[in-house]
Amino acid sequence: MAVTACQGLGFVVSLIGFAGIIAATCMDQWSTQDLYNNPVTAVYNYQGLWRSCVRESSGFTECRGYFTLLGLPAMLQAVRALMVVGIVLGAFGILVSIFALKCIRIGSMEDSAKANMTLTSGVIFIISGLCAIVGVSVFANMLVTNFWMSTANMYSGMGGMVQTVQTRYTFGAALFVGWVAGGLTLIGGVMMCIACRGLAPNETNYKAVSYHASGHNVAYKPGGFKASTAFGSNTRNKKIYDGGAHGEDEVQSHPSKYDYV
Repeated sequence: MAVTACQGLGFVVSLIGFAGIIAATCMDQWSTQDLYNNPVTAVYNYQGLWRSCVRESSGFTECRGYFTLLGLPAMLQAVRALMVVGIVLGAFGILVSIFALKCIRIGSMEDSAKANMTLTSGVIFIISGLCAIVGVSVFANMLVTNFWMSTANMYSGMGGMVQTVQTRYTFGAALFVGWVAGGLTLIGGVMMCIACRGLAPNETNYKAVSYHASGHNVAYKPGGFKASTAFGSNTRNKKIYDGGAHGEDEVQSHPSKYDYV
């Protein structure tokens, strides 16, 4: 019961994180305009991975997509690739984990197969969450670098007494959504990996036949066969075989299954 609960909870948490990764990738507020010490407040700019938007004080918003690929910064393209890879891996992990759920029985699938599928989906969720976290962190680092460079360029001339108007960007809501979503996907993958240990069989029993070497004291007699070993009493360890109509040579050359103890 605990294994099923852990597996189901891991699946739900991973599903929520996967939905969050998709939402963060599609959001436009990855970077928002910093309004601190900004005299121009009639226009508000914010940017995403796929387009940039401008919102006026009247409420009108205009967005323009990035219609170029080679003209974009390399870091932005890397963040795009990481988020897309995270989404693809998350979708594949959801598909595998659905068939791996213990509460769903498909044909004659054994518990060992479900355990392997659960482990696979858990590893996929972990990689998907890491891709999202790394992508958001790379974009945040790029924002921090550009912010301080813009701050340094705002004050120039006359000993830093003249302030130039320059747009600075800070963290947007999509970054926090991406961090939380990536963390949830990572946690869900770890829970799926933990549930895999409970689904796997504890031990595998192999049927085997043990063979014992013959004793040192073996005596052959006409009309029968007697074998004794040095262990235990003679009455318990002796096996006498009555040859019946068989001759002495035939009995000695073709021992039966009772010849050795």
